[in-house]
Amino acid sequence: MQYRSRSNNSSGANMSNTDMNMRGKIIFYEDRNFQGRHYECMSDCADMFSYMSRCHSCRVESGCFMVYDRPNYMGNQYFFRRGEYADYMSMMGWSDCIRSCRMIPMYRGSYRMRIYERENFGGMMHECMDDCDSFMDRYRMSNCMSCHVMDGHWLMYEQPHYRGRMMYLRPGEYRSFREMGYGGMRFMSMKKIMDSWY
Repeated sequence: MQYRSRSNNSSGANMSNTDMNMRGKIIFYEDRNFQGRHYECMSDCADMFSYMSRCHSCRVESGCFMVYDRPNYMGNQYFFRRGEYADYMSMMGWSDCIRSCRMIPMYRGSYRMRIYERENFGGMMHECMDDCDSFMDRYRMSNCMSCHVMDGHWLMYEQPHYRGRMMYLRPGEYRSFREMGYGGMRFMSMKKIMDSWY
């Protein structure tokens, strides 16, 4: 049995027309190795439980997606691009299934973000326009607790060299990672989501 999501553009980011020139498509399967019922998704989905009670594998046919282990884009996050994920829970070390997903629009343009040492844009600040594999090595910054994304879409990682748990950031102000549910994490590196990844 197959379910299709209805397209909606409620991503909340400020996007130009060029951002939306490519629609993504991800297919979720109930069981490992692409078995069981499946659900095709081409937009954000805040709660997959209404379509399927479990999801143990998925296939990204086009675009890039962020998947979450809790509804409403909360909990642990993982970045998926085109490819097959026959047993993603083992690959990511998750104990829970995907519960929500967000399509990341293709972006072509400049990248700019300000990172702050403390919450509410306090403490040391650095403006970044490129990948940074270690905040400590480049900026002598031991923690990043808030940021302002002016341009582009980014991934921030809890460990240097783009390792560990991650968080997707689109244009907007992020005044407190702790209040967003990441109080126990220290973000130490970040990477641009490039159009070549699509």
